[in-house]
Amino acid sequence: MPENTRPARTATLGLLSLALAMGIGRFAFTPLFPMMQQDGTLDIPGGSLLAAANFVGYWMGALSAAALPMPPRNALRLALIATGLVTAAMGFTEHYWLWLALRWLAGLFSAWTLIIVSNHVIRALAEAGETGRQGWVFAGVGTGIALAGIACLGFMVAGLSANASWIALGGGTLLLAGLLSLLIGAEVPTIRKRAADGASERTPLVWRVVIAYGTMGLGYIIPATYLPLMARQIVPDPMVFGWSWPVFGLAAALSTIAARNLFARHGNRKVWAAGQAVMALGLLLPALAPNMATIILSGLMVGGTFMVITMAGMKEAHVIAPPGDVSRHIAVLTTAFATGQIVGPPAASLLRELTGSFSTGLLGAAVLLLLTALPIATRCGYATSRGTAPTS
Repeated sequence: MPENTRPARTATLGLLSLALAMGIGRFAFTPLFPMMQQDGTLDIPGGSLLAAANFVGYWMGALSAAALPMPPRNALRLALIATGLVTAAMGFTEHYWLWLALRWLAGLFSAWTLIIVSNHVIRALAEAGETGRQGWVFAGVGTGIALAGIACLGFMVAGLSANASWIALGGGTLLLAGLLSLLIGAEVPTIRKRAADGASERTPLVWRVVIAYGTMGLGYIIPATYLPLMARQIVPDPMVFGWSWPVFGLAAALSTIAARNLFARHGNRKVWAAGQAVMALGLLLPALAPNMATIILSGLMVGGTFMVITMAGMKEAHVIAPPGDVSRHIAVLTTAFATGQIVGPPAASLLRELTGSFSTGLLGAAVLLLLTALPIATRCGYATSRGTAPTS
């Protein structure tokens, strides 16, 4: 490999990119939601709509990422810097319609980042024979979640407003994104691949994989949106409920690293199916017995599986498709994931209004996770080993 695409450097680039765009740009809203509610600037229905706007942006970003009219390296730089700008901008206004637009943009840029990193960075590591480092790349999402959660815990203890917290997180993200954009090297191309170049390599989509990935998006997003809020309803002390989100992020960060041997031994889809079963249990616990213990366990189970499943899905796209068609498969998976996320929060909010709790939404999502896990545990029906990213 060229000097500027050494595996350790490439993995670090991917980790930091996902930490900023996904861990903060996408998920900072979750620990800030209770703070905005405490400040009186946002209620649960309004928060659900903000979350949905972000997911719509993510969905549209997934649809548009493969056809961006710019080289991947420039697109990644733009997405990272813009993530910092739109995150900080949340703190400079209390106009709800501007918040909707900003959260939509944050979703758009995070999808671009995930697809670019999952395609080019993961491929660069596979071609270098360093698939074990792929777990470090996807650990970036959980790392960003944990850092944002710990930062918000500190903001709450210090008595900072939600607006000031948005500005602090966004400013830090913008600074790091600017530095990171200067370090992107040959692992991300400077030339945009023409659609015609990969036309002959198009391969059929595997719909049971797509559907399962979309269901995972619905299943994890309910606790990912409402976990700190559920904890705050039980224990209002921020030094207690504030730890629910860092726990979620730390579990996500460590899980992709720890799963390396599981992928090597069992393959992508069996690990994926098992992850969905564990996630379903993580949704059932607080639904059946809502207390701080089950909420923390839910954070561990859902946080500890959603990035492993994400990693499995991205790696599986490299197995299903040849290099020229991987980006399309990743985009379809990400679009399905975003569709699940769009449906989840409004549905959970509506069910809460009807029943008085989040339990019904959690139970329904758990059932869907279990039903879609079984069909992906087998490989019958499609060819494998077409791509450049081995499963181990």
